[in-house]
Amino acid sequence: MNPSILQFQPQPIPTVAAVVLITLFLLLGFWQLERAEQKRNLADTLDIQHKLPPFRLTEKTAADEQFEHRNLSAEGIFIPEKTIFIENRKYMGRSGFHVITPLSVNGSSHYLLVNRGWVAEQKNHPFPSIETPGESVSVTGRAIIPLPPALELDDGSLSANSNPRWPYLTLERYARWSGLDIFPFVLLQSDTDAYGFVRSWQPEIPNVGMHIGYAIQWFAFALIVFFIWLRLSLNRRTEGGLPNHDDH
Repeated sequence: MNPSILQFQPQPIPTVAAVVLITLFLLLGFWQLERAEQKRNLADTLDIQHKLPPFRLTEKTAADEQFEHRNLSAEGIFIPEKTIFIENRKYMGRSGFHVITPLSVNGSSHYLLVNRGWVAEQKNHPFPSIETPGESVSVTGRAIIPLPPALELDDGSLSANSNPRWPYLTLERYARWSGLDIFPFVLLQSDTDAYGFVRSWQPEIPNVGMHIGYAIQWFAFALIVFFIWLRLSLNRRTEGGLPNHDDH
């Protein structure tokens, strides 16, 4: 019986498939590492912003200033007729609404959208019964920019008479509906303020570890594909030059 040896003979189709898959998995892995770095930077930004004293909105505050994640304060008068209700918001297992009311900031031509908190849904009532103060109030909280859902169904037919019960909130959608010149963020009203509802906001904690875990998975997939391709590229042959098919 002739002794056999292993020869490295990569085949075209498995090689092309391996190159494509390994390249794809590596790119996905490095993309996840970039996302992890972005989350680290966001965590640093949040830490810095939270340590800053609240910035007071005044008539001198430009509408295009960047205040996302910053603690803010403002004084003004609520505009109750421009209140909207964001539906299907849960609190302690109950269904309800987030109440969004614009605040006419004292001395400014811009309006500040204030998320005043959660209220429970009432049976047989399309909207909850809420009270809005008519006098000047002081509000504090954290600025956020609401994002639309992945699939945004909007036919563009919003008007001032449209139903104020909405499935989600975006700044562009609200500005078009209300006709108000609003600041480019929403204030999550602090739970220490008066004239609000249930305000149990979850702190934003960027999940760096999740992206690191995904990156490891993609790199592992690339390594698995490489070893499969390497195994398919090794053929055992006898010293006479003929393949030994018994080992396949």
